[in-house]
Amino acid sequence: MIARERVIRIIKDTFEIYGFLPMETPAFERWEVLTKKCGEEIKNQIYEFEDKAGRKLGLRFDLTVPLARVIASHPTVPKPFKRYCISRVWRYEEPQAGRFREFWQADIDVIGIESLHADVECVSCATEALSRLGINDFSVFVNSRKVLEGVAESVGIESESVKLSVFRAIDKLEKIGENGVRKELEEIGLSAKQINGIFELLRLKSIEEAKEKLKDIEVAAKGVEELEEIYRFARCYGIENRLKFDISLARGLDYYTGPIFEFKLISGKSKLGTISAGGRYDNLIALFGSKPIPATGISLGIERIMEVLRLKNKLPEPKSKVAVFVANATEEMKEKAVEIGQMIRRHSIPCEVNITSRNLRKQLDYVNRRGIPYALIVGERELKEGCVVLRDMATGNEIKIKTDEICSRLKGARETRNKSLE
Repeated sequence: MIARERVIRIIKDTFEIYGFLPMETPAFERWEVLTKKCGEEIKNQIYEFEDKAGRKLGLRFDLTVPLARVIASHPTVPKPFKRYCISRVWRYEEPQAGRFREFWQADIDVIGIESLHADVECVSCATEALSRLGINDFSVFVNSRKVLEGVAESVGIESESVKLSVFRAIDKLEKIGENGVRKELEEIGLSAKQINGIFELLRLKSIEEAKEKLKDIEVAAKGVEELEEIYRFARCYGIENRLKFDISLARGLDYYTGPIFEFKLISGKSKLGTISAGGRYDNLIALFGSKPIPATGISLGIERIMEVLRLKNKLPEPKSKVAVFVANATEEMKEKAVEIGQMIRRHSIPCEVNITSRNLRKQLDYVNRRGIPYALIVGERELKEGCVVLRDMATGNEIKIKTDEICSRLKGARETRNKSLE
């Protein structure tokens, strides 16, 4: 948890630097709220239950749907509303590296802005958060649901429900391969000609190619135009080199309406794949009784980030949050040690005081095992001189300090030691 909290603190600080404000929502929601626009696969992963009044509820599977419900209930919130939330979500799926049934997400969302400037603001913020954590070997793959709609329409698919089924199948391309996706498309009811036509378009490598091939399909042309705008804004943020167009990028959730993003490692050393993702969901809030409100957001997967940092040997060391341990040299000095400990705490210095009957050697053994950097030893002889002994546990060096200098000396030593960690 110490390492996790350091990671979360860096992410949170980045979110706040970009002007995002914290907002939390309940762990559970009404079933009808959670299943408005999630898709069948996610629906099957939701933990569902009944409360004592017989109402059907579910644990949230992401942090976006609850946000949409709140915004729909509070339409007068000043716009743009830039929200962040770092909290737990739940999905019943097969646990594996970087993927668990209970996990943490760190979300940022911009509500009330039609301009794709909001999308790039989120991408830039997430990019900076990862860079601050020491993760730089990633690309941001980008596509648009409108481009995918154009792909579907180009092979004669008009039904919205069939389109969504096609998108969910395409989203599994990396996981189950082309043959697996072809099989799912056959099960949806697509002909061999339609499937071949889809895969021909999914092999396009650039926005320019997509623009040429799909120029006669209005929705696709709009999607391409939006992607070009994304790239223009990205140049302002200095992140255009991060962006990689991928026409096969689909995202599995049904509520996306425009640009979509996935942050993927490109070093080849990890099989974790996506560590952050998101996109625009302009129609989701209206599903909960509000007028249409444009919205976009990005989510970072804390577990996956932690695993990446572990593999890179960059995971913050779980050093003790306690700055000093106050030890008593003898049993008679125990009460005085407590008094000194309380004085240290009143100066907001994290402090642990000996509350055992251990002798001094065992107390110092404990300090070493806990990784506490300093020990303050309260002895009868030193106390008569108005002093205590400050021991640096890393070096074993000891110095006598006046009791009225304890807090100032500890603050100085702590700031020097922690400078590289802050």
